[in-house]
Amino acid sequence: MSFSKKFLFGVIYAIDCAIGTSLSSQTSIKVKNTQDFSRSEIVSISVNQLRNFLSKNKESDLRIKDAQNEYQPIQWVDDNGDGKNDELLFQANLDSNKTNLYTIFSDPKTPIPESKLTTYSRLVPERADDYTWENDKIAFRVYGPKGQAEALAKVKSSTLSSGVDIWLKRTEKSVINEWYKGYLTDPLYYHKDTRGEGYDPYHVGASRGTGGIGIWENEKLQVSKNFVTSKTITEGPLRTVFELTYAPWSEFGVKETKRISLDLGSNFSMFESTFESEKPVPNYTVGITLHKNEGESKLNDKSGYYLHWEKIDDAFVGEGIVIDPKIVQKSLAFKSETPDQSNLLVVTNPQKKLTYYAGFAWQKSGQIQTQKDWEHLLQRQTLIIANPLIITIY
Repeated sequence: MSFSKKFLFGVIYAIDCAIGTSLSSQTSIKVKNTQDFSRSEIVSISVNQLRNFLSKNKESDLRIKDAQNEYQPIQWVDDNGDGKNDELLFQANLDSNKTNLYTIFSDPKTPIPESKLTTYSRLVPERADDYTWENDKIAFRVYGPKGQAEALAKVKSSTLSSGVDIWLKRTEKSVINEWYKGYLTDPLYYHKDTRGEGYDPYHVGASRGTGGIGIWENEKLQVSKNFVTSKTITEGPLRTVFELTYAPWSEFGVKETKRISLDLGSNFSMFESTFESEKPVPNYTVGITLHKNEGESKLNDKSGYYLHWEKIDDAFVGEGIVIDPKIVQKSLAFKSETPDQSNLLVVTNPQKKLTYYAGFAWQKSGQIQTQKDWEHLLQRQTLIIANPLIITIY
């Protein structure tokens, strides 16, 4: 065999080996959208589904490309706090009734691209002990044990409530740290929309805010006090997750652990409450404050979405709940002359784990302009939950 043929054979052999090595280090993912509207959602791949890939490659070297060979931001999540990652997240953007292809491969030399947008959450000791979370569209907060103690001691501006507060954003950037920093020198800092980023004009008090829960019994709502402990599970460019625990509440002695998650690009937080009770409970009820009963409510037990539309200051806000209609007993817009006791209520069958979505959109954010726009978002959310993206790994 001539030198040139030997060289050519060696090149072909080297290319063949390289291709073989490359293929053995790749995993393909097919993501299918079965709905007739475009979707931008976070895809979760369990570590078990990546077992073959990870048996040959390091987690830290894993990268994802789309069909256009664009590297994608990713986020690893340790769900149970054991120090080992349980799932991998990336964002899929799909047109209506379309399928996208992605490739997982090893590439330690190329940095994971940074996302321009992010989710974020943390405990906020500089303002009592709120727990606050956000993404590029919305922000929420709930209240902790120090806030409860201060409220019981009649300290001004403290809150005794397990209701869910909402912050009205009109910027995609993260605002939590900046707004609380401003609060340290001006307690009204984030209650004024002077920077074009939004503000917090929303009153919760003893109401359910947007997504707080209780037990509806004898035309009264039994609720917990502030959360007792908090734990951040993950926060990053694609999803933030945390857990809250509550001291036993109601005449039924309910112990509750609430896990809340918020994905990038979504107007809805997912709430997962796990319960234990000393006595059988009649229901678990999710609510939205009706404030002074000046807004409009729409109850849809058939589809499982519930809408409130109200004007706050000079613009409208839509709040909503989305839940599996199979577990709903009834719903009502309960109006009371007692402050903070008017709530839209979704009464569900008692169960050990209750999952629902609660969220909102503000007119000034540009995401919606009318009540019909907001209802459209709620309707889409019901379809998204009922028809998750179809993920195939091969």
